[in-house]
Formats: sequence, structure tokens, C-alpha cells
Amino acid sequence: MKGSLLYEGKAKRVYHTTDESEQLILSYKDDATAFNGEKKSEFAGKGRLNNLITSKVFQYLHQHNITTHFIEALNETEQLVRRTTIIPLEVVVRNQAAGSITRRLGIQEKTGFTPPIIELFYKKDELNDPLINDVHAYHLTDITEQELTFIKQEALEINQTLQQLFLKAGLTLVDFKLEFGRLADGSIVLSDEVSPDTCRLWDRNTGEKLDKDVFREGTGNLIDTYENILHRLEESVCVK
Repeated sequence: MKGSLLYEGKAKRVYHTTDESEQLILSYKDDATAFNGEKKSEFAGKGRLNNLITSKVFQYLHQHNITTHFIEALNETEQLVRRTTIIPLEVVVRNQAAGSITRRLGIQEKTGFTPPIIELFYKKDELNDPLINDVHAYHLTDITEQELTFIKQEALEINQTLQQLFLKAGLTLVDFKLEFGRLADGSIVLSDEVSPDTCRLWDRNTGEKLDKDVFREGTGNLIDTYENILHRLEESVCVK
């Protein structure tokens, strides 16, 4: 079923399928990167964990009528998805202050945002994925005003749904990054992944960081942390 390699990124390899032109196979790698690739390492089993976590999250989103590119998990490290043309925007939803926003704006960590803040970043490694506004997005990508409005509304709906999901697992969804892509018919759907690589998750009782920040900050074991997230989802959320 797996065809030739189409693209390799920091965290995944993307393959053609041999029998369906509008489907692709995502293969999750064990690589970990931070600070736009300045910090790198490899952790045996990380690809498996991100694949399984993302699969459960996307299945949960489907159960709540949110459309994504996800079709099914094929094995422990690979999933079948619908082919999309990725819009080069990273859509970051922030429920609490953490990470770059605390440094850029001097906001104290854990400050809550009501309503949540949505930030756009131009997906361009050589420019370090700069923060941009809506007008920049219209100039730098082919997105329309109507499409960007849809993406923001979708991001807020995804946020509400994911907050419920992680609440059941005893976690606070602090912030997360989304990417969207266009299907062959032009419709826009959630793409890429939703995992501890792309979300900040804190234990609701202790405030312990349970995401890629343990790698960024060197404060814990990444594999143990991701296994914790997967176990919580398996124990507390009915996703088949």
C-alpha cells in the first residue's frame, strides 16, 4: 500500500499510496526538535506514541463532528490520511500564557485568556516561522478573508472540544498549534497532528508539564511523559 516517499519533515515522512491518488501515509519519526530545529535528539518509541495519540485525538474530533484529514491508523507508527495541500500557516490557540507569548509580551506564565487568543505564524523555517497578522496572511498565502475566518472559528471549536477531551484525562490544555489543508475539492480541513509535540498539557492537580517542554527545558523524560498522556487517554476516554 505504501508508495514512494513524497516528503520528509522534522517529525514525519509522507508517502504516496499505491492505489489511491487522494490518500497519503504519514509515518511518524522518533526525532525530536525544538527551537526551530536548533535542539535535536532521537527517542526510541516517540513516533509510535505521537501516532497513537494523534489517532485517538482525531477520532474524538470526528465523534464531535469536526472534519480532519485522518482516515485510520495503519499500525503503531503510520496512519492513512486524505491528501491535502497544506496552507503555510501555524494557527496557535492559547488558553493560558506559556512559551513565546510570555517573552514577547511580558505576560506572566499561567495568565488565563478569556476568550482564548489566536495567533498566526507564517510556516517558513528559514524565517523562523514569524508571527504575522491577517493582512500578512493574505499577502503571503493564497488564503481568502472568508477562509481565514472559517479557520479561526474552526480552531476555537477544536479548542472547546479538546479542552473537554483532556479534562477527562486530568489535563489542562494550555495552548496548541494547528495546521489546515485543502482537499481536492477546495474544502479546508484540520491536517498534520495533535500530540504532545504540538500541545502544551499540564496536570490539572500538580501543574506538571506533560508535553514537549520536558525536552525543550530538559526537565523530564520525554518518552515517559508521552506514555503518560497515551495511558490517560486510553483509561479515561472511550475512543475506539
